[in-house]
Amino acid sequence: MRSERRARTKSFLCLCAIGWLCALAGCSSSASDTQASAKPENVTLTAAQRQRITLYTVAPSSFHPSIDTTGVVDFDQDQATQILAPFSGPVSKLLVAQGDRVKRGQPLAMVTSPDFAAALAAYRKAVVTAKNARRVADYDKDMLEHHAISQREAEQAQTDAANAEADRESALQALAALDIDPHALAELRAGRDVTHVEGVIRAPIAGIVVEKNITPGQLLQAGSTPCFTVANLSRVWVNANVFGSDVASVHEGDPAQVFADENGTPMSGTVTNVSEEVDPDTRAVVARVDVPNPQDALKKQMYVRVQIQSKQARNGLLAPVSAVLRDDDNLPFVYVVQPDASYARVHVTLGERVGDDYLISSGLRTGMRIVSDGALFLRFIETQ
Repeated sequence: MRSERRARTKSFLCLCAIGWLCALAGCSSSASDTQASAKPENVTLTAAQRQRITLYTVAPSSFHPSIDTTGVVDFDQDQATQILAPFSGPVSKLLVAQGDRVKRGQPLAMVTSPDFAAALAAYRKAVVTAKNARRVADYDKDMLEHHAISQREAEQAQTDAANAEADRESALQALAALDIDPHALAELRAGRDVTHVEGVIRAPIAGIVVEKNITPGQLLQAGSTPCFTVANLSRVWVNANVFGSDVASVHEGDPAQVFADENGTPMSGTVTNVSEEVDPDTRAVVARVDVPNPQDALKKQMYVRVQIQSKQARNGLLAPVSAVLRDDDNLPFVYVVQPDASYARVHVTLGERVGDDYLISSGLRTGMRIVSDGALFLRFIETQ
């Protein structure tokens, strides 16, 4: 009985030892596999296979950085104006609608303004005063010739007449400043009476009525009520946001491309101003891009993509985009030709993209030959 129990114990211990050895062998095999996958061997190609790849020799290159960012469309503020009410009174008639194209000087709205009545009354009074003062001055001049009055009295009459005539011209200019109808103004100059003059709000520039802020019957306050905004939309401004180190690469005069949508045709523009301050909300510096807009494709407040090409050249090591692959850890690498004509992975640090190339911050040296076309083919061969 005791010998049978010893035999069972010995068998159990043997089985445990065998299991432990198997587990140890499995762990060693797994570790070996992991180490093999972590260190891929260099790739060797046959002469026929080498015909399927293209090499690129790394060398310092001069390039112009390209900055990709976003921007917001705004009116060209040099060709857009907000029209304030030039006089007070209720709006009697609107002559244009939002979106209408107008010419410079075109009437936009009519206003029944008491300012015109006051200006007309002041002008009529000035006309009568000037006429009477001139008549007195002429009479006194005649009296002086007959020694009926003193020289001083005659000179005073001439001064009074000149002052009255100046007041008449000032009153006429006040009417002209109210943008009175040119025909009515001509009638007044000719001495003919004008019984009713209505105020006209006119377009100061040619363009499109992009905002209409008034309605018929609305009471306007001279110099404070916004009435219309007229803008010339043949050119617009795009305020592009430039961040961090990119600011040093953007200068006035740099060419730019504006994309209203991903599939649309880019519109060419030019950087005309780079802000001297950082926006406290976005932490960006605004670069203003002047863009022709002949088809009115760009609208105010539209978000667009902007690509600015710096005119200031920089130097660095470039590698074709097609040469860069990523490993299982998503780290970028390229295949570099080795002294024995094999191809080895070399990890690189990517900088900005410059056209069809990447700026390489580290990992490559001048004179290295890398696979520019056919890197995917090498990776396929490597994994077989």
